[in-house]
Amino acid sequence: MHNHFLYTLLIGSALLVGCSAQPPKEFTEIDKKATTYPDFSNTTIPYNIAPLNFDYQMEGKQFITELKAEEQTLIMKGKQTDWKVKQWHNLLEANKGKKIEVITYVQTDKGWEKYRPTAWFIANEPIDPYISYRIIAPSYVTYEELSIRQRHIENFDEQIIYNNMLQGNDVDGQCINCHHYRNYKTDQMQFHVRQFKGGTMIVNGDEVRKINLKTDSTISAGVYPAWHPTHNLIAYSINDTGQSFHTKDNNKIEVQDLKSDLILYDIDNNEVSFIEHDTLEWEVFPAWSPDGKTLYYNSAHYEIQNYAGKEREIIDNYKDFKYNIYRKSFDPETLTFGPAEMVYDAASVGKSATLPRVSPDGRYLLFGMAEYGCFHIWHKDADLYMIDLKNNELKNLRTINSKDVESYHSWSSNGRWILYTSRRDDGGYTRLYIAYFDKNGRAHKPFILPQKDPYFYDDYYKSYNVPEYMLEPVTITPQEFARHIDQEAQQAKFRSTK
Repeated sequence: MHNHFLYTLLIGSALLVGCSAQPPKEFTEIDKKATTYPDFSNTTIPYNIAPLNFDYQMEGKQFITELKAEEQTLIMKGKQTDWKVKQWHNLLEANKGKKIEVITYVQTDKGWEKYRPTAWFIANEPIDPYISYRIIAPSYVTYEELSIRQRHIENFDEQIIYNNMLQGNDVDGQCINCHHYRNYKTDQMQFHVRQFKGGTMIVNGDEVRKINLKTDSTISAGVYPAWHPTHNLIAYSINDTGQSFHTKDNNKIEVQDLKSDLILYDIDNNEVSFIEHDTLEWEVFPAWSPDGKTLYYNSAHYEIQNYAGKEREIIDNYKDFKYNIYRKSFDPETLTFGPAEMVYDAASVGKSATLPRVSPDGRYLLFGMAEYGCFHIWHKDADLYMIDLKNNELKNLRTINSKDVESYHSWSSNGRWILYTSRRDDGGYTRLYIAYFDKNGRAHKPFILPQKDPYFYDDYYKSYNVPEYMLEPVTITPQEFARHIDQEAQQAKFRSTK
């Protein structure tokens, strides 16, 4: 264990805090950047992010890190950094819109060496202070050991929103998923409970309800949600989903729908109605525009040839399911939708698009794309793309993509930060990455969600999925959720729109 010292040097009008650890006066300049883990070099970061702690991947007797900024400087001695949260935030807050040089000095047998400085660019725009995500082992045999958690992104505090094992057990299994919020606020949120004591948990102000969204007219309860931004309505896909396992394919697991539709749930009236109910279309992943007047979604067209062997046919022809992006106009007063309009024909270029997410200003459509299917978390070719809805220009976001899976993605409430999952680190576990998205429509180099211990992820054998931004934490306790889950679900009614 290293002893770490944090100092603030006098630069301009900055306050001098300590002087026992100083950069060496004599050194040799090395024309290469220092190697660190994680690699945070030359990234744009929010001024309210938790400290970016890292470890040097180089040999040396001593290490000194200098964070040199226009208004202030921090110095730390040691191979592994452990920036104090308060001093860290003071440094970033004082240098919004500016850059911080990261300067490394390493003492070797040859003396002190100074590596080529890198930089952190401090954005003027903050990141939302909270995120939530599901933590799950990436294995179909241990899926019951999962939880939905929230992280205060300005520090390292993490809390459990709900733990799957509070109600489930080895005999009666449970699966919780698909947490979602209305307008980034947690006083209106939902998540699903599958199997044992199943139902959809709806938080609507002070009221917590458990609803059974499956009716005699629909194929399932609600699955993938999208809470309307101005009205008490939630769009869902309903899905009859299964998994297939490959022995030779590099993508080991394929998640497919045998059937799927889109429904609208009216919270105030506890009513379900169809949005899309076409037997030749496989609809999924609804998402509202910020004004609530347009619903985006994905759909694949497929015509069953052998209805007697429908399930086998769908499994065998999994690569033929290529999803496009559509949208429908919507009148929230009359609850009526317009006809489907093609937004992006991914199938025409041999691709399949998933998870459309519209930026908060309504201009950009962020989505995932791979060769086939809609559940891309196991597809190594899955990347993130963007359409500028102002001119329909398509961009491959190469800056934030990798050679492995990029999948579930979310916009911050100010539209400046993209949060997404990636398997770039080891190919097996999804981790959370954050990328700055500037006012000119450019995505910047991403960085992994920082942890206090730089090696946290090396020993963390769980995956992060379904990351969502929040403006505030969930205040309902896991025990209170468990009490409501223990109750019988209220039955939703079906409302015909014909």
